[in-house]
Amino acid sequence: MPFQRNQFGVPQYPQADARRLFVLLSAIDLLERPTVSALSDLTGIDKESIDEEVLKIKDQFGVDLHKLGEVYRIDSWGDVLKKNAVKKYLKNGG
Repeated sequence: MPFQRNQFGVPQYPQADARRLFVLLSAIDLLERPTVSALSDLTGIDKESIDEEVLKIKDQFGVDLHKLGEVYRIDSWGDVLKKNAVKKYLKNGG
């Protein structure tokens, strides 16, 4: 099923869809300075939801991810997710 894309070509998955988390994680990895505003602009995820979605990524997939000041940083993708496979969801929709 095709999903709508934002102005950057990023698929807009429904809120309960795990692929939405993959898009966010990929954006954190891609951006030079992944702040809440930058992530929201790129992914289309509401600013108010970013912190909650990051917690889901950490809890559900074991990603070692933290926020230093205003910037998110991935220390480890963990044992569950494969970085290159997840990154497909940012532009290609999987």
